[in-house]
Amino acid sequence: MATETITVKGMTCSGCVNSVTKALTAVEGVKDVNVELEGQRATVSYDEAKVTVDVLKRAVEDAGYDVE
Repeated sequence: MATETITVKGMTCSGCVNSVTKALTAVEGVKDVNVELEGQRATVSYDEAKVTVDVLKRAVEDAGYDVE
């Protein structure tokens, strides 16, 4: 199990937080997601044997947000 914090740009409301959370939890291998609007970040616990950080970032981008 690994944990990664991804900076998410473009979130402006709780609906954005829900969208990012939903996008990340839909990725196979993700165990836990905590998205913070104020900090503009998502902390993700995941099984590194099933998913990579690049896949997590792509899921956020596919939901319409920018990542750093």
